[in-house]
Amino acid sequence: MLAHRARKSRARARARGRLSFSFVASLLVALVAPAAASAAQTVQAEGMDVSKRTGKVVKDKQAAGKRALVLTGKGQARKTLRLRKKVRLIVVARGQRCKGTPQLEVAVDGRRALAQKVAGRRWTSRAVPRALPAGRHKISLRIANPKRGRGCKRAVRVDSLALVPIRAAGQPVTPPNSPQTQHAPAGIWRPAPGTTWQWQLTTPVDQSVEAQMYDIDLFNNDASVVSALHAKGRKVVCYFSAGSYEPGRPDSGEFPADVLGSALEGWPDERWLDVRRLDVLGPIMERRMDLCKAKGFDGVEPDNVDGYSNSSGFPLTAADQLAYNRFLAAAAHARGLSIALKNDLDQVAQLEPDFDFAINEQCFEYGECAMLQPFIAAGKAVFNAEYTMDTSSFCAQAKAQGISAIRKNLDLDATRQAC
Repeated sequence: MLAHRARKSRARARARGRLSFSFVASLLVALVAPAAASAAQTVQAEGMDVSKRTGKVVKDKQAAGKRALVLTGKGQARKTLRLRKKVRLIVVARGQRCKGTPQLEVAVDGRRALAQKVAGRRWTSRAVPRALPAGRHKISLRIANPKRGRGCKRAVRVDSLALVPIRAAGQPVTPPNSPQTQHAPAGIWRPAPGTTWQWQLTTPVDQSVEAQMYDIDLFNNDASVVSALHAKGRKVVCYFSAGSYEPGRPDSGEFPADVLGSALEGWPDERWLDVRRLDVLGPIMERRMDLCKAKGFDGVEPDNVDGYSNSSGFPLTAADQLAYNRFLAAAAHARGLSIALKNDLDQVAQLEPDFDFAINEQCFEYGECAMLQPFIAAGKAVFNAEYTMDTSSFCAQAKAQGISAIRKNLDLDATRQAC
């Protein structure tokens, strides 16, 4: 089945086409549905109570709900939450400088819980250090240092509040887009733009290919393969599916039936996962990353992280996917691993700060490479694989844009044509 991963991925993209998504995220703070009671919940910031002197709601194409709350003045935006479970509160925001950097302040039940500068114009997340217990809580947000200058106004733009459940054992699931994921922590390998690569999901791995980075299967390669590639000066990335269930994997028995959704088109044995269920999927994916770390890999490539844009069998929203993908990034970084964003082009702008590089299939064939510009602008590597185009048709463009492109067989075997 792994041999046909590429064909399956692009078949899904054809099925959904280049849709213009109009995401209207639901206010899910009641936490009443049994299946969703353990899932990460999202509160859109535009639903908070805000006075005119504090800020306003504006249209924002980059926000999950296409609107955002802009805090510019004195006062607070408020929301009362009623929680049935203990959660971690994550605030997704970006800043607008004006003679200084804006500072976001979060208060819980009248007590300041977080105060951090929001420097960039890209969406990043701020995790409140202490968890919120079950019960009724008053949340308030404000810009702590409002400033108006000639031709500018200091502001904090807030997209949403994510409520990530705490594990029953008392340990929190790694919060999506926690501060440590905004930039790779010190010591984590991040591939430079122009890094050459090989992508092989079959075994045995052909170690003779002249490439600086190898992307290979997590389960089907042992530590000796990684060690041998390291001895040749290669960096090695582990591949696994984070958004779908694959029968036959060593840990397939750990997935309960209620997180398995619709079959992937053309792949009746593989099922989409309910990515809202971080209480179930979080520990499984963290164990996979632990295995990746134990085998000596340098980074991870979690696949199928765009279930919200497919017929998954679950009412997944863009905000659900953002929370799950940010969780994966935080979990990888916590283990000293680099992480790639695989496809999910519609959320590239929001997720770039959390991921260290991008891997894409057929962006030249489908005219989608411009959507990867946030990674290129941030000085991060973008890796691309084409399957049907001749190298003469895309290599010049790839080199001009700084994309590391190769032509592969659909089987993703050792065959490779590099630009």
